[in-house]
Amino acid sequence: MRGLLTCTRCDRLRRCMDELPPKKGYDRADYWNRPVPGFGDPRARVFLVGLAPGAHGANRTGRPFTGDGAGDFMYPLLHQAGFANQDEATHRDDGLALHDLYISNAVKCLPPQNKPTADEFACCRPYLAEELTSLPCLKVVILLGQGAFVSFLKHLVEEGVVDRASRYPFAHGAVYRPEGAPVLVASYHTSRYNVQTGRITSDMFLQLLSRVRELVAGENG
Repeated sequence: MRGLLTCTRCDRLRRCMDELPPKKGYDRADYWNRPVPGFGDPRARVFLVGLAPGAHGANRTGRPFTGDGAGDFMYPLLHQAGFANQDEATHRDDGLALHDLYISNAVKCLPPQNKPTADEFACCRPYLAEELTSLPCLKVVILLGQGAFVSFLKHLVEEGVVDRASRYPFAHGAVYRPEGAPVLVASYHTSRYNVQTGRITSDMFLQLLSRVRELVAGENG
């Protein structure tokens, strides 16, 4: 994406990355500490959008959901569902390849306390829009968590595709088909907290991925 890696538009996010203490056993030179681009299959029919890079996951490794608890939960299930060639993601050069799937975040830089502001979501939406236009085969967008879900809907409002985001309430497994947009599928985030509390389970996420397969194939159910 043009200009993403050198983007410094959000002062609060820039300071957060500059001031983050490295994880034990690492130093600052081991950290990506800049906007994290999406990655995956350029012919993907499925686009998975998370919230933002994790402090010691994507912000360290430079690849979404890589090196943290959310990815440790998600990638084995993506592999089981046929969307990934291997069941782990540890670093950018670990051989991971995605099939029919592209992954990114609604906000590309690490936010303090994992809570982007409305302005930070808005600053990143042009990059999200560019990712969408770069995926010519796109059919389904999976939105992990309410933050990514609402920001994506605001993008559709800005594009004139929907009139009000409030017409589309967030709920795990909710499926929406706005005219002129990909099918939207809402999911609880795969964060370590949600996994540990049972808010999302492996079975729940696998069932959601199975539903996404059906939607990609054009089954309405």
